[in-house]
Amino acid sequence: MNKTVSIIIPCKNEEQYIEKCVISLLQNTYPQELITIYVCDGLSTDKTVEIVKTISSKNSSVHLLKNTKQTTPFALNLGLKNSDADIKIILGAHAEADPNFISENVKTFEIDDEIGCTGGIIENVYENNTSKTIGLSMSSSFGVGNAHFRTGVKDGYVDTVAFGAYKKEVFEKIGYFDESLTRNQDDEFNYRIIKNGFKIYLNKKIKSKYYVRGSFDKLFRQYYQYGYWKVFVGKKHKAVTSLRQLIPLFFVLFLISGAILSLFHPYLFYVFLAGVSIYLIAAFMAAFSLKSNPFKIVSSFIILHISYGSGYFMGILDFLILNKNPAKKSEALTR
Repeated sequence: MNKTVSIIIPCKNEEQYIEKCVISLLQNTYPQELITIYVCDGLSTDKTVEIVKTISSKNSSVHLLKNTKQTTPFALNLGLKNSDADIKIILGAHAEADPNFISENVKTFEIDDEIGCTGGIIENVYENNTSKTIGLSMSSSFGVGNAHFRTGVKDGYVDTVAFGAYKKEVFEKIGYFDESLTRNQDDEFNYRIIKNGFKIYLNKKIKSKYYVRGSFDKLFRQYYQYGYWKVFVGKKHKAVTSLRQLIPLFFVLFLISGAILSLFHPYLFYVFLAGVSIYLIAAFMAAFSLKSNPFKIVSSFIILHISYGSGYFMGILDFLILNKNPAKKSEALTR
């Protein structure tokens, strides 16, 4: 393996995590002389910049770039355009790479020449009881559907991955991340990858840790924005990029219409009650399998589904019906 590799890390005010993230890459088993790390900082006001400068003063492979626009896609493109590496990896500042993270990504490309992107599974790190509940619910197929990078169900071809590694040729053919997308820019980019004939491969040997959000309020805002921006992406491509994104929308529409219609006839109320009961039974069955507090897990499921579905509904209203641009409040950071 003699491929050069660059890792791009967008960040802002990540003093609690950035050192662990960068050090995990410097301690990878892949030859260090082939690695370059770009930390793209969005004008942090804490000690993030100071920490990165200290690391870079001791490691010439670490570079600090200033992200003046302070958005994730701009940060990603900033790092990508500064790199001429054979393989380019995006990584969140809240993540830590497994010692074999880089080498396993490089080896996975050897499976098939048509693979344009590789990725692996995420091991959740819990900072409090709430983050543990959230992490467990996001590792369940009931919570997030067939998002295999979270559930860790299988190796093989998928429609998206977290912390993707990309061949240089991918960017030469399809361009870079869409800077108009404050959210969902990686999903949109991965959609374009497949649309242009490349494949995405998930290898469970590619591992990283991720520090999970520690509050239900942040979880709600995060998934609301995911749903909201998913519609914007769909409008740009005139397509539904994945069928699983519609299920939370249907769930929210069922709750709204069912609650209203049940006021007009007892029969409709019982139909609505039956539907809610089926959902809760399935949710508790999934929760019990996770061997944690089932009531908290179910609460997390409900937040995941209602927030995403509500965001998707508002996205339809804003982007498809009213033909509006994204709401400014939707660009606010979710952390």
